[in-house]
Amino acid sequence: MVGTLSFYDHEGERQHSLSLAAAPEYGKQAFLQRLEREILRAKQHFPEARYLGIADGAVSNWRFLAQHTDRRLIDFFHATEYVRKIAQATHPHRQGKGRRSQWQNEHGTKLKHDPAALDLLIDEAARLSQRRTLSQTVRDGAISAWTYFTNHPHQMDDPGFLAAGLPIGSGVTETACKTLVKQRLCTSGMRWKNKGAAIVLSLRALTQTTGRWERIGMRSRRSPPPMARAAGGWLGTEATNGAERAPHRSG
Repeated sequence: MVGTLSFYDHEGERQHSLSLAAAPEYGKQAFLQRLEREILRAKQHFPEARYLGIADGAVSNWRFLAQHTDRRLIDFFHATEYVRKIAQATHPHRQGKGRRSQWQNEHGTKLKHDPAALDLLIDEAARLSQRRTLSQTVRDGAISAWTYFTNHPHQMDDPGFLAAGLPIGSGVTETACKTLVKQRLCTSGMRWKNKGAAIVLSLRALTQTTGRWERIGMRSRRSPPPMARAAGGWLGTEATNGAERAPHRSG
């Protein structure tokens, strides 16, 4: 499990990102508590900031983000996966690969910039899901796209976010999944117990967040001997680096 907080300036440029990672956990309660502490700490430092939540369509993500963010958005690149399903139904034949790719790119761009694009995609998915000449697999893809887009219209204001200079993607979190977790835990032949994975992921999250490991070292030199503190205690209490505007969360 991975979550990130990213800090942006007034021009929409990302200034800093903080990553958290944990081994799989049923219900994600401990992980979400850690993430919540980081968000609350950010709000103490930046009480006037605008807080954005960006994630995929999982219900648990939105329940959590609704408590901590002012505005929320479906990650644009997850949404384009459903545009791809409609493109597949529009040009289902193998020789239509080029036209299928072109259709996906055109309608993905419209979804990003045109407020009317979402309704058009919903109508197109509904129409294609009834086309009997398509295979059941392709029709099921169109149905899943229709379901996804009709369930999340209030979380798909990509044109509005872009007009306001706000991020629309969770690429920072996707990158953290690869560099923080997969590159260390998922190489050939590796097997992990939860305890060992949790320790390694916590350490990697610290070292991959710029400045955090160094700040822990500075504090530990001013603190009592390590045995006087609970293991890993700094992870929940160390403050983040500053930025002008904070943060959106993705994942």
